[in-house]
Amino acid sequence: MDPAGARKVHAVCVPYPAQGHVSPLMQVAKLLHSKGFHITFVNTEYNHRRLIRSKGPDYVKGLPDFRFETIPDGLPPSDRDATQDVPALCDSTRKNCLAPFLELLGKLNSSADDQVPPVTCVVSDGVMGFGRKAAQMLGILDIQFWTASACGMMGYLQHVELLKRGIVPFQDEKFLTDGTLEKPIDWIPGMSNIRLRDLPSFIRTTDPNEIMFDFLGSEAQNCFKSSAIIFNTFDEFEHEALEVIASKFPNIYTVGPLPLLCKQVVEAKFRSFGSSLWKEDTDCLKWLDKRDANSVVYVNYGSITVMTEQHLTEFAWGLANSKRPFLWILRPDVVMGDSVVLPDEYFEEIKDRGFIVSWCNQEQVLSHPSVGAFLTHCGWNSTMESICGGVPVICWPFFAEQQTNCRYACTTWGIGMEVNHDVKRGDIEALVKEMMDGDEGKKMRQKAWEWKKKAEAATAVGGQSYNNFDRLVKMVLQQGNWTGTETLH
Repeated sequence: MDPAGARKVHAVCVPYPAQGHVSPLMQVAKLLHSKGFHITFVNTEYNHRRLIRSKGPDYVKGLPDFRFETIPDGLPPSDRDATQDVPALCDSTRKNCLAPFLELLGKLNSSADDQVPPVTCVVSDGVMGFGRKAAQMLGILDIQFWTASACGMMGYLQHVELLKRGIVPFQDEKFLTDGTLEKPIDWIPGMSNIRLRDLPSFIRTTDPNEIMFDFLGSEAQNCFKSSAIIFNTFDEFEHEALEVIASKFPNIYTVGPLPLLCKQVVEAKFRSFGSSLWKEDTDCLKWLDKRDANSVVYVNYGSITVMTEQHLTEFAWGLANSKRPFLWILRPDVVMGDSVVLPDEYFEEIKDRGFIVSWCNQEQVLSHPSVGAFLTHCGWNSTMESICGGVPVICWPFFAEQQTNCRYACTTWGIGMEVNHDVKRGDIEALVKEMMDGDEGKKMRQKAWEWKKKAEAATAVGGQSYNNFDRLVKMVLQQGNWTGTETLH
């Protein structure tokens, strides 16, 4: 029995409207739901339509205590099945989403009954600052979920200092080719062995008012105005950056890797409650079942990365020429302004060893025993999922803090090799062969396995991330007379 007058916690979760943000916040939402929270998960209308196309209309009906709602993103209507233009989306969410989000919270509160309790906290993506503002306007708990790495956040927090030091904005485009980006940076606490080019890519601008430079710098800083920040990482993995962040803002909760914590806490039947905005291919898992252990190269550039047709061609032939089996995820929108077309002779060349699909369940693929290496853009979900699978990485960072993650993977964590951004097929062939069969590759596979074991320990009962999630739940419950599971076991 609930204590007299106690009420259930109602958490409203609002992700940034891109796949790499929706997926981890969905994991957080499922974790909170498993502790007795009522959840309202808020997608943009655009992504809600994509979710229906991907999962079917029944999926978005949700459950009695896990419901889906929508707000407009402020951009012109579109039914494309692709991630929207990122700078336009950032600018629009910042300017246009507060009012409709407040309206939604008002609607949820006015219709509160025995089934839907009043909203008691907002868990918003760390770059969706309007969620924090709305919660504070209503006098309820506001929690930010930083979906990127802690070292990535440290990079974004330097934007003001980069302006002060006169490093940014750059005077002209020469900095891209004259060696400026190779300059070591030794003045950022908690970040060692990095160069200018390892900081998040939005610093590479000649305009200090450029949307992404301004947006990410200010949103990262504004996270410290919230009640708490959740990170999808574990203490040992990013301890230096986390120590510095905690010295600025002590109320942080590292609860990662989220896929492993979900396995501990969320019921199996509910773990499959996915959030993919693309239809997932399942045949690739059957194909992997027929391959030897550690024999397959898995290739996926994430949900946003786009490239030139020339780069795609170089990747394609590099993979083919390596003669190693590979599973390649090729989104329909991966080539700039065009659809993906590979020649017939390419498919003839790879017919016995290459498998190409448009989307998959990456978590399942990376935990499959046949996967021996991951060619990745180094997005944070991909990095965490590679650690969960104990899989080393070949890094082709594209933008944002992927450059930072790549540097850490190749140096601090010892699990990665980097591809030259102007990719050539010979380089891809050589890197794949080295990672799959070379001495360096063996060392990195061993290191990735060691990190996997540490991640499993952190998320196991009594581990640091597990205990941090327990602390987070208790913190929310202590904010008011709410009910929920007091401990995790």
